[in-house]
Amino acid sequence: MNQTNEEIVSKSATFYPDAGACYGHAWRQMWKYFLELLLIGVIAFLLSLPSWGMSVFDHMGWPIAFPIFIFSLGYSLVFLGPLEYGVSFAFLKASRGNRLQAQDMFDVFQNWGNAILARLITGIIITVGFFFLIIPGIIFACKLAFVPYLVVDRKMDAIDAVQTSWRMTSGHAFTVFLIGFISIFIAIAGFVCFFVGIIVAGIWIELAFASLYYSVSTSEKDSDSQK
Repeated sequence: MNQTNEEIVSKSATFYPDAGACYGHAWRQMWKYFLELLLIGVIAFLLSLPSWGMSVFDHMGWPIAFPIFIFSLGYSLVFLGPLEYGVSFAFLKASRGNRLQAQDMFDVFQNWGNAILARLITGIIITVGFFFLIIPGIIFACKLAFVPYLVVDRKMDAIDAVQTSWRMTSGHAFTVFLIGFISIFIAIAGFVCFFVGIIVAGIWIELAFASLYYSVSTSEKDSDSQK
């Protein structure tokens, strides 16, 4: 396992990597770190606002809207996209029970180039999969679900992160899908509970995915240490 700047986890995950256990662990960790995760979510939302430029100014006409569109596209590619990986890493720290600070979401910029490349590669793979009757796209998305964590947590390059995620999700791809499927109903319940509910739902869902990576990676580490 590659060394990272993350604190060493002193205890193994005590839950099996299935959907129910991941959501259960995520629920417990959410209330321990709720304020920190909420702050991270608010910062990420505010930083995403410049990417909305095209939708705000498209009524001004193409000559004016075009440079705004180019700026928004570039901003999304080189900053906002990698930042989403950083947010995932912050949620991973909460799942592990590590000390969490808002600036942890910016750790992704220590491996910025690979974050951009990894997003491009995974996006192309998943898009191509969806062209083949949708189901391959869903499978590819599940198999590549760990890429954000690997790029930031283990500081892997883009190709290694894709290959490692593909390997690590062997036997767990359906769990990734199930967590995503359950998230639909959690999100609906969050909307029913209005603004506060969707915030809680979003944090819970993101933590569930991070918890799955935490459980699987810890299990691999334990297996390696026993060899």
